[in-house]
Amino acid sequence: MSPWSPDLHERAANTIRALAIDATNAARSGHPGAPMGLADLATILWGEVMRFDPEDPEWLARDRFVLSNGHASMLLYAALHLTGHRVSLEDLKRFRQLHSPTAGHPEFGQCPGVETTTGPLGQGFANAVGMALGCRLHQARMRDADGPLIDPRVFVIAGDGCLMEGVTYEAASLAGHLQLGALNVFFDDNGITIDGRVDLSFSEDVAARFQACRWQVLRADGHDPDSIRHAIASLDPERPTLIQTRTHIGYGSPNRQDTAKAHGEPMGDEEGAAAKEALGWDHPPFHVPEDVREAFRAAGRRGTEAHRAWSEQLARRLEANPALAERYRAHHRAPDGWTDAELASMVAQVGSNKDATRGLSGRALNAIASVDPRLVGGSADLTGSNKSSIADSSIVRGGEFEGRNIHFGIREHAMGAVVNGLSLFGGFVPFGATFLVFSDYMRPPIRLSALMQNRSLTVFTHDSIGLGEDGPTHQPVEHLWSLRLIPGLSVWRPADGLECAMAWAYATREGPNAPHAMVFTRQKVAPIARPEGFDPRTVWQGGYVVRPGTEAVLVATGSEVELALGAAEALEADGISLRVVSMPCLERFFAQPEPVQNEVLGGLPIATVEAGRTDPWAILTGPTGLRLGVDRFGESAPYQDLYTHFGLTVEAIGKEVKSWLQRG
Repeated sequence: MSPWSPDLHERAANTIRALAIDATNAARSGHPGAPMGLADLATILWGEVMRFDPEDPEWLARDRFVLSNGHASMLLYAALHLTGHRVSLEDLKRFRQLHSPTAGHPEFGQCPGVETTTGPLGQGFANAVGMALGCRLHQARMRDADGPLIDPRVFVIAGDGCLMEGVTYEAASLAGHLQLGALNVFFDDNGITIDGRVDLSFSEDVAARFQACRWQVLRADGHDPDSIRHAIASLDPERPTLIQTRTHIGYGSPNRQDTAKAHGEPMGDEEGAAAKEALGWDHPPFHVPEDVREAFRAAGRRGTEAHRAWSEQLARRLEANPALAERYRAHHRAPDGWTDAELASMVAQVGSNKDATRGLSGRALNAIASVDPRLVGGSADLTGSNKSSIADSSIVRGGEFEGRNIHFGIREHAMGAVVNGLSLFGGFVPFGATFLVFSDYMRPPIRLSALMQNRSLTVFTHDSIGLGEDGPTHQPVEHLWSLRLIPGLSVWRPADGLECAMAWAYATREGPNAPHAMVFTRQKVAPIARPEGFDPRTVWQGGYVVRPGTEAVLVATGSEVELALGAAEALEADGISLRVVSMPCLERFFAQPEPVQNEVLGGLPIATVEAGRTDPWAILTGPTGLRLGVDRFGESAPYQDLYTHFGLTVEAIGKEVKSWLQRG
């Protein structure tokens, strides 16, 4: 039996509808239609079903809620306010205003209770798959005779637009394959998109698609509370569930219900008043009836009490099981920075042999995985090529979640978003891996990770024309700078084993809670000769001197550092003193104080060499500097021939630098 009477439920749902009308009217922008249509569902989820603590929105054992159709943000903000989260009525009145926590789309870290940043359709759905995966991975690791320490569920609301986006199909396919029973998606089946009726562009049998992906599919009337409750009571814990929920967009609006006009613009004063009259709502703007507020706040208090009871039980279980307690702490305490001894060990394990940096990265990955159990991840069907397998660990499969190796399949779009969701779940440092050229497929989730500043890692191999014979379709030339242009993302392109180890060390623990892209070669590179006593932490500056010089500085990254050193040595015979700087991470270098940058660059004329687009390097060289690289698509040939063809050899680089210096 529901603790909510039919009358109380109706007034609670209408409270959400009225708040959506009032907030979008006050902002003169927004999307009131979906919140009005979904108000009955939100009332049941937040008032009766979900477990959460408004006093601690990050409680580990809470249920997760993801509003994948993030344009419906007023639905979430209203629910958060009503349940007692730190979202005030004044915040609702300042919907979509500068510095307000109630942004146009939900923003993780900006508004308490928002689990992930949503807006680009389908990304939230795929994040939720990562959260459900995190739940299962955690349960496999953290359990005793009484079962797992946590048992959260992940609830998602997704609209037609989410299900049309390709990332949703990829993520749904993976979720069904892995049997992620914690995942429950309500499909807001209102039949309307911005352009008009869905059937203008979409006639798919959604239920059949998800059934083919091995999901349970249920149906519910989104305006019948008992129908919604019956669907929730029927959820299958052994596989993900899609609840096809029929709703009316703009529910209650006499002239806009079931029309595209309800989707993306405020009701306005006249239609807003008409809708409220049709709903029987006779209250001033932003009014919340006291009994409605109390009913939602009671749901919040139940969650707070559940949190308290869980914490007490957790303490007893961990005290009784020291091994479990140690595993729990290893996943959930903020780790200390790396010690000198740990870094030395990692560098030694990676070694100093000539090798492709992808191979050196694989050794660095395993060195860190051996001491940090939080590290989990895998590749988009390129495990051997990406060197992204964690040794001595099993593969995550449907129903088997003890392992650390995830086979994402050929699903780069979903992989990035699932990695984000896994990071947001907590307790893990996840990574995904593929070729650098396929970062085009992963840019949306990488951008969102940077926007959220959550620690999600991406391994990109085959980083240049050095890929060789596969040709220009697979040879990235613009991709390094495409990634560097994303604010808040650190892009690492190490030159040898030591830099590979230090990039992994920084990305997994030492650096801030933020995303990192690590980029590695297919071809072999020689180790850099460094002076005795070199402090490996110097790599974390992002750029540092690897060969002193007094006339000019040549900045290089990755495999081109070896070429730059060779060119400097050759030029020395001509009496030219060329300083060489390895720049594994431009973002870290520009974050250094100006004196550090000046010390590295020495106030000298600057040239750069990197096997990719050259124009953006003007940010370092200025208009008079020399920029060597590849400014057109590649060709199919052995990589040695390609480097010669594009002028990326010791001899060609030396000749260009000498000519540049002679021109003054």
